[in-house]
Amino acid sequence: MTNIILPKRIQYSHKNTYGKVLNIAGSQNYIGAAYLSSISALKVGAGYVTLASTPNVLSSISMMTPDIVFVPIKKLKSSLVKSDVISFGCGFSISAPSVLMYKSIMTELAILNKPVVLDADALNLLSKFKKIVLPDNLILTPHPKEAARLLDKDVADIVASPEDAATEISLNYKCTTVLKLHNTIVCSKRLQIYTNNTGNSALSKAGTGDVLCGMIAGFLAQGLKPFDAAKTAVYVHGLAGELASKDLTEYSVLASDLLNYIPKAIKQVEDKYK
Repeated sequence: MTNIILPKRIQYSHKNTYGKVLNIAGSQNYIGAAYLSSISALKVGAGYVTLASTPNVLSSISMMTPDIVFVPIKKLKSSLVKSDVISFGCGFSISAPSVLMYKSIMTELAILNKPVVLDADALNLLSKFKKIVLPDNLILTPHPKEAARLLDKDVADIVASPEDAATEISLNYKCTTVLKLHNTIVCSKRLQIYTNNTGNSALSKAGTGDVLCGMIAGFLAQGLKPFDAAKTAVYVHGLAGELASKDLTEYSVLASDLLNYIPKAIKQVEDKYK
């Protein structure tokens, strides 16, 4: 567990102390992705989370939680300026209208130059539009199939040499890479490598990647650098999966269950490294 860093909490603070996350996520068929990636950012300590999405997604999630702020995706610009960190892509869709919106949003992100986490459909679109200008403080979070698309390789090549694949993505896209595997690999922009050792098969379920994306954004919002935020999120995410599976079995853990075990995982890290 070397070099896992939790952001400091101070007694005299307020919501802005711990950062504002703007989460651009969700579509008609992937409402849950928007929920999971928003709430997980709050669960790791971010002070404020705004979800930008379509009206039906916002309407649905407003009935699930009172804890996040909503903005229609067509009125995104002011929220981009006000946010400290942007997470983009969970359940976003790759339909024709989404492609146009993706290009517009990525242009804005490159200009603003704030920390950005790209996941899921934002990665799928990036693999199709590789020449798009990217932000400097960027984290990409591919699973092997997404990594294969980003590198124009076969999935077998990614799985056979994951450190090489993560390094190549970081080089090509000038980013921190989180290559999601049984032992997830994090490669920094400067090509430092961290191999995670927490987690189990409980995490092999739809939605767990959305939770991880939100956790990374939440740690970034609290001031951790991209490599540290990614390492810490991956470690805590895996530990939450382990703790959940002790109560629920590795068969039965849902992505939404992880939200309730993030605090327990953080407490375990705190207790071990006081």
